Amino acid sequence: MDAADWDRKYEGRELVYGEAPNATLVEVATTLKRGRALDLASGQGRNAIWLATRGWTVDAVDFSSVALTKASRVAASAPRSVRERLTWVHADVTQLSTEPNYDLVLMFYLHLPPDERRTAVSTAVSALKPDGILMILGHHTANIESGIGGPQEAEILYTPEDLASDIGSRLTVLTAENRYRDVTGGTAIDALLLASRSPLGSKRDRG
Repeated sequence: MDAADWDRKYEGRELVYGEAPNATLVEVATTLKRGRALDLASGQGRNAIWLATRGWTVDAVDFSSVALTKASRVAASAPRSVRERLTWVHADVTQLSTEPNYDLVLMFYLHLPPDERRTAVSTAVSALKPDGILMILGHHTANIESGIGGPQEAEILYTPEDLASDIGSRLTVLTAENRYRDVTGGTAIDALLLASRSPLGSKRDRG
């Protein structure tokens, strides 16, 4: 899907994925010290907004202008201090130039052909501070046969091992595992990867 396709998808309903943050993000981020986050392929901003409400400064990037407009509209009801911690960036994550300024980089449910995925992963890696955490979560390859929902094109799905291979020796893998979500009609299978430049990653104290 190109940007126009995603614009049409986001135009179809007010909030395609709801307002609640991703449960795995909540599990991980609540153990991290607040800092600066980069949300790649942020969609309508549910994760970026949640991070900002917890004190994170967030740059949220998406190539759908419709999604970002809706995200900004949702964020408008938040306190001014939250809004000031959010920056909405209209850009293609495969063409984004980043600096190592971020304590947390998210790449959630971004499904691209392998070469483009590796480009996006490289962008995410280059954005990390020395002790920053990279978190990638998306539909598992096995979801086609054993799960429910998500894209049905095997080429754009992946496993935790695929993600670890994309990263190579540039980061230390902290977690690479399957995750399971109860959804309407069954169980969805996700692939999760957490990695850091530092073997210990960011300080996991509640901030």
